[in-house]
Amino acid sequence: MIPLTGMPALPAPSAAQPPADPAKMRKAARDFEAMAIGQLLQPMFDTVDTAKSLFGGGSGEAAWKPMMVQEMAKHIAAHGGIGLAAPIHAAMLRMQEAKSK
Repeated sequence: MIPLTGMPALPAPSAAQPPADPAKMRKAARDFEAMAIGQLLQPMFDTVDTAKSLFGGGSGEAAWKPMMVQEMAKHIAAHGGIGLAAPIHAAMLRMQEAKSK
C-alpha cells in the first residue's frame, strides 16, 4: 500500500450531529422533485421538431433548451409539483430520527 502524504485527514465522525434545518430539508426535497420532473419533461421536448418554429432551431436553441426545461420543472415543483416532495421530506425526517437514536 502506498502511503498518502500531504493529504488532509478526514474528521472523525461525531456521534451526535445537530439536527438538519427543516427549511433546508424541505428545499432539498422540492429541488429533488424539480430534478425528477425535469427528467420526465426532457424526452417530451426532445421529440419536438423546432427547426421551423419561431426561433428556428439551431445550436443556440439546442444549448438553451435544457435550461428552459429545468426552469419549467422548478416552476411546476414550486406550485404543487407531482407529489414527490412530501414523501421525500418525510423519508428524510425518518432517516434523521433513526440516525439520532
